[in-house]
Amino acid sequence: MHDLTCLIKGCQARVYAPAGTHSICREHFLNYLTWRRRKGPQMFMKYAGMTMEERDPYVAEWANTIRVEEAPAASAPMP
Repeated sequence: MHDLTCLIKGCQARVYAPAGTHSICREHFLNYLTWRRRKGPQMFMKYAGMTMEERDPYVAEWANTIRVEEAPAASAPMP
């Protein structure tokens, strides 16, 4: 894990796990696992035997499914 920030643009959470040659936070890691499960059980067997570089296209495909939510605007001070 060489990255110090999550692969997902705009995410400032602490790095939790590798995703190919990149790193992702815990929330995105759990989302990635769910995405892989939906691809079918063969995805886990195939993915486990891949090198980190071979995993990158799958990570990129998953990352394209992530919707980036805008940070909440600063609330106005209470009168």
